[in-house]
Amino acid sequence: MNASNILLIEDETANQLLEKILVTKGYAVTRTATPGADIQSLTMVNKPDIVIFNIDSPKKYFHLIRNQALPIVIFAADDTSDTINQIVKAGVGAYVVNGLEPNRISSIINIAVARFKEQQRIKNELEKTKSRLEDRKLVDRAKGILIKTRGFTEDDAYHTLRKLAMDRNIAIGEMAKNVIAMAELLK
Repeated sequence: MNASNILLIEDETANQLLEKILVTKGYAVTRTATPGADIQSLTMVNKPDIVIFNIDSPKKYFHLIRNQALPIVIFAADDTSDTINQIVKAGVGAYVVNGLEPNRISSIINIAVARFKEQQRIKNELEKTKSRLEDRKLVDRAKGILIKTRGFTEDDAYHTLRKLAMDRNIAIGEMAKNVIAMAELLK
């Protein structure tokens, strides 16, 4: 039995086969909606674990897909290169063209969830790296200020920043911001 709650978005032309397959496979379909529904609100209210689209073409739904912070699976008929490129850029976990086979549903969902988790891990790592780079730039700038105004060596400037940060129980990047702000104030 799968514990995943699914928000299913289907075109009006869908025959509800996918919903029946999902329920048979043990998934909880929390809500079935049409693509015109307010999907952001539905995800906030229903708190699904995954969003599955069963639509002819995702072209007119890219704005909905890009804004989802959930694993997404799309079953569609559109196999154009442009659509596939847009799907990849949107971070969709699985895009299945004309392949709604009951025995593959669980694997497709598991792959989409695993891809989503990996994308989230990479995204978080990128944000941490950007933050560390920004802190490093601030520290270098603050060291330059201390070297220029106080006559410190580079090592002395760094150790002073580090000691000030530790004494105040803040990150060295935050202390560097404070030094830079103070220097700009005293100009």
